Amino acid sequence: MTFKVDFKVRHYECDLQGIVNNSVYFNYLEHARHEFLFANGVDFALLAKQKVNLVVIRSEVDYKHSLVPEDEFYVSVEPERISRLKFAFKQAIVRKSDEKVMLQARVIGTSVNEKGRPFLPPEMDNLFKNSDLNLAV
Repeated sequence: MTFKVDFKVRHYECDLQGIVNNSVYFNYLEHARHEFLFANGVDFALLAKQKVNLVVIRSEVDYKHSLVPEDEFYVSVEPERISRLKFAFKQAIVRKSDEKVMLQARVIGTSVNEKGRPFLPPEMDNLFKNSDLNLAV
């Protein structure tokens, strides 16, 4: 099962062409990742207070179709362990009315300690070891 977060396009997120601005999709993707982490016991804000920062090191985005104002959609999140220090989130933005995939993305990240050195804190390590991830909203 895939973790999903529901959204609705707001008018101010659109550009002069009347479609969602390409940069806004990154906000949707990020919000869904944060909700996924929180639902699985990873407190992004608490980690930051402990001087542990989760960082994006690469984003791959394929824009398929455009969302327009009032479109209802969801963002899916599927975690993937890449290496000892890297992880990825496979994500899609899907319009609800017809289940059409509007965007597909793979966001790769790691975490760094207060000295800027990569490491995976136990919360993140456990996230990828845990086969009972909370993938439903």
